[in-house]
Amino acid sequence: MKNAPSPASPAATHDRGDAGYDKGLKPRHIQMIAIGGSIGTGLFLGAGGRLAEGGPGLVIAYGICGVFAFLMVRALGELAIRRPSSGAFVSYAREFTGEKGAYVAGWMFFLDWAVTVMADITAVAVYMHYWTAFQGIPQWIIALVALALVFILNMLSVKMFGEAEFWFAAIKVATILGFMAIAIWAIAAGHTVADHAPGFHNISEHGGLFPEGLLPALALILGVVFAFGGTEMVGVAAGEAKEAERVLPKAINSMIVRIFVFYVGAVALMTLVLPYTAYSKSESPFVTFFEGIGVAHAGDVIQVVVLTAALSSLNAGLYATGRTLRSLAVAGSGPRFAVRMNRHHVPYGAIIITSALGLIGVLLNAVLGKEAFDVVMNLAGIGIAGTWASILVTHLVFLKRVDEGKETRPAYRMPGAPVTNYLALAFFAVVVASNLTSVQGRWTLALFVPVVAMMVGGWYYVRGRVDGTLMDGVLDEAGDGPEAGDGARGTDHAPEPENGATD
Repeated sequence: MKNAPSPASPAATHDRGDAGYDKGLKPRHIQMIAIGGSIGTGLFLGAGGRLAEGGPGLVIAYGICGVFAFLMVRALGELAIRRPSSGAFVSYAREFTGEKGAYVAGWMFFLDWAVTVMADITAVAVYMHYWTAFQGIPQWIIALVALALVFILNMLSVKMFGEAEFWFAAIKVATILGFMAIAIWAIAAGHTVADHAPGFHNISEHGGLFPEGLLPALALILGVVFAFGGTEMVGVAAGEAKEAERVLPKAINSMIVRIFVFYVGAVALMTLVLPYTAYSKSESPFVTFFEGIGVAHAGDVIQVVVLTAALSSLNAGLYATGRTLRSLAVAGSGPRFAVRMNRHHVPYGAIIITSALGLIGVLLNAVLGKEAFDVVMNLAGIGIAGTWASILVTHLVFLKRVDEGKETRPAYRMPGAPVTNYLALAFFAVVVASNLTSVQGRWTLALFVPVVAMMVGGWYYVRGRVDGTLMDGVLDEAGDGPEAGDGARGTDHAPEPENGATD
C-alpha cells in the first residue's frame, strides 16, 4: 500500500498570499486584459525597427512565437482554472516546485516587467517627440512624467486599473482593425502609399522574405518574444476576477485568433503596403503607413493611439509586478516592505519598489536616448522567456502528480501536454541562444550574467527566512484548510507586514 497512488486531492482553493485583494475585475476587464496584455509597444513601436533590420520574414517569426506563446498561456490557464491566484505562476510554482521554484519564477517575472516598465516609459518619450512642441523637452523628463502618472493610477483600486486597461485595450484593438481594413483597401484599390504601389512585389523585388539574411532575422526573435510579453497577464488578473472559472477559458482560447489577426495579419499587411526599407525603429509602423496614404493629420491621430498603447503596457506592468512581488514578500523571498497593502486593497509597497526601479529607465533615457528602447527590450525578452519556461516546468510537475494520482486535471487543458511542454521549452532555449548571432544580443547576454549572479546570491540571502509552510492549508482537505478570509501570514515564521499593512 505504500506505493499505491493516493486519492486525487480536491482542487486547491486558497493561497494565503492572496489575502487582502479585492475581487473587482469584471468579465469584460479580463477579456480586454487578455487582449491588451499581448498588444503593446512590441508591435506599435518595435515592429517598425524589426522590419527594417530583418525584412518581411518577421511575419514567420511572429507566427512561430505566437504558437508557443499560446501553448504557454494554455498551461497557465489550466493551473489558473484549478486555483485562481493573484500570485499566479509564482503561487503555482510554490505549490509544485517549492519555494526555490517560486523564487526563480517570481524574480524572473519581476525582471521581465520591471525592465518592460523601462521600455514603456522610453516608448512614451519617443512617441511624444513626434510632435515639434515636445521636442524641446528632454526625453528623460517625459519618461519620468509617464512613470508618475501610471504610478498614481495603480495606487487606486483594482477596479480603476481594470477600467483603464479596458479602454486602453479597446483603443488598441480598434486602431489595429482600422489599419488592417485601410491597408486591405489600399492593396485592393492599388492606392499608392508613400510613392510605393502596394502588393507582393514589395517583398519579391526587395530581397524576398530574408533580404538581410537568416541570421539577422534569427537575432530578432527575442524582440518578437518581447512583443508577446504580457500574454501571461491574464493568469495574474484571474486572482482578482469575478467568475474566473467561466471567463478565463474564453479569454485564453480566443488568444490564438488575436495573435494571428493582430500580429501576424498586421505585420503581413505592413510588408505588402510598403517595402521593409520604408520602416524605422524611431517611428511606429502605423504612423509610417497612415502618413504614407496622405490622410491629413492621420499621423497625429495614430501617434496618440500608440501613445495609449505604451501607457497601457506600462499600466499593466506595474499591476503585475506589484502582485508578484507581494507574493514573494509574503513568503519571505522578497522585501518586507512589499507586503504592505493600502485601504484600496492595492499592494502599494511592491508598486513603489517597481516604480523606483523604473527610475533606472529614466536614467537610460538621459544617457542613451532612443537606443534605450532596444537595450531594455532585449533584456526583458530574456526575462519573458525565463518566466514562460518556469510556467511550463511547473505545469510538467503538476502533470507528474496527475500521473501519480495525487491531482486531477481540470476539463480545460493544455493541448498535447507534456510533449508540447518540452517543445516549447526547447524553443525558448533557442530564442535565448539566438542572442549569440548579433553584437547587441551578446551585450544583452553579458548584461544578464550579473542579473543571474544577483538572483543566486539573493536566494542564499533570503533562504533562511523563507516560509516553506505558506501552502500548508491550500488544499483545504476534509475542511481543515483555511477559509478564504484567513490572514496572509498563517504561521509564525512568515514575514509580518509592516505597520499600517492590511491583510
